[in-house]
Amino acid sequence: MSVLLDSDIVIEVLRGRDQAILSRWTALANSASPILISPITIAEVGAGARANEMQTIAQFFAPLTCVAIDQKAGKLAGEYLRQFCKSHNLKIADALIAASAVQNQAALWTRNRKHYPMKAVVFYI
Repeated sequence: MSVLLDSDIVIEVLRGRDQAILSRWTALANSASPILISPITIAEVGAGARANEMQTIAQFFAPLTCVAIDQKAGKLAGEYLRQFCKSHNLKIADALIAASAVQNQAALWTRNRKHYPMKAVVFYI
């Protein structure tokens, strides 16, 4: 099964401080599982990066497959927002990431599972 990385996981891997996440990252990176990234995650990580970190971030993203956010994903994200915006304070970025994971039949790797109350979302680990 492919795995879609959430922004919090990317940040933790890049920081290199959490040994449990680094160990899981190494195992995933050495596996045959496709590793996916959303353009939302690329934007979120880039927005919080310092200029001297940009090359490292670009090298990290280079081997990953960026998924498209198309009309189908947008429609599904809209449904998620309608269902969970008020009850779970769901934001558009997380709705689009969840829709991308579901649309690409990928397990979502995140530390913020409460951000993803959708039953269709499968979590990695």
